[in-house]
Amino acid sequence: MTEAGHAASPVDDERDGERRRPVALVTGATRGIGEAIAHELSRTHHVLVGGREPRAVAEAAARIPGATPFVADLTDERQLAEAARSIRRLDVLVHSAAVLGGHDAIAESSRERFRRAFELNVFAVADLTRLLLPLLRTSEGTVVMINSGSGYASGAGTSVYSGTKFALRALTDALREEEREHGVRVSSIHPGRVDTDMQRELRQLEQGSYERERYLSPQAVAQAVRLAVDTPAGGAVDELKIRPMR
Repeated sequence: MTEAGHAASPVDDERDGERRRPVALVTGATRGIGEAIAHELSRTHHVLVGGREPRAVAEAAARIPGATPFVADLTDERQLAEAARSIRRLDVLVHSAAVLGGHDAIAESSRERFRRAFELNVFAVADLTRLLLPLLRTSEGTVVMINSGSGYASGAGTSVYSGTKFALRALTDALREEEREHGVRVSSIHPGRVDTDMQRELRQLEQGSYERERYLSPQAVAQAVRLAVDTPAGGAVDELKIRPMR
């Protein structure tokens, strides 16, 4: 691994077998949904494990066969640009990193709370996608956005998180149409509640019990991403909603 803010090239550091594999970058891949997606894609792709903390990224990459660390603070524009320049080729970009941003009513919220959530959940997504589009156009690759059911409906206490997810859906819809002529597929995955640390945080804020059997597993979301990535050329999964059965 290189210093924080600069990831090792997936081409320069690959063994011969890995060099021939398509390359997938997964952000937020050190835990939860992102890590499950990274594990799933590692069966067919050389995975770049994205995260902010070097130690956590290194540990996650060590758990995934043939993976390479990709260390960057996605909200740091200069650091993100430097890290993106280290990537030599790319076939799949999965945006999984996100923050909840609290569960306050608008009357108790603040501009800073909105700003922090939008920086990671929306602005960083737009930034990283823009930086990597030349590589994705070359490979006629796939961009997958991990959105949420909150990207379709909002309620009391969800203005920050839902606001970012509504914005992400708008960004995704625009990107899909803009990149169609370049052969880049853009998919939006909208899971319901998933058994993750973020869900535990939300249930604490809601002062509710945590019943993991009522939630999707991260692996279920990873399988939805697999469907989007594996759809044969000439077709695309534009949007996919996945909900718990209970």
